[in-house]
Amino acid sequence: MARHLASILTKQILRRSANKAHSTSSNVLKGFLAVYVGETEQKRFVVPVSYLNQPAFQDLLTKAEEQFGYDHPMGGLTIPCREDTFINVTSSLNR
Repeated sequence: MARHLASILTKQILRRSANKAHSTSSNVLKGFLAVYVGETEQKRFVVPVSYLNQPAFQDLLTKAEEQFGYDHPMGGLTIPCREDTFINVTSSLNR
């Protein structure tokens, strides 16, 4: 169920970001996803789409859905957590 929700969330956000003129999604290699991370100032990270299947990353997506729904202010996937938290989560996924 969580994978399905993550997939729907990501597809809807990517569709919206592709329609925005200031989107930088064209700079992202196939198999990767650009996300914006931060509580006040957002920093752009590029992560493998394989992260979408990881429970720890899905928790971050759930937090994003709770805060933004499908309307992400940066035009791409925005994850509302501290940058160091995001780095810790993604670092553990690389092991």
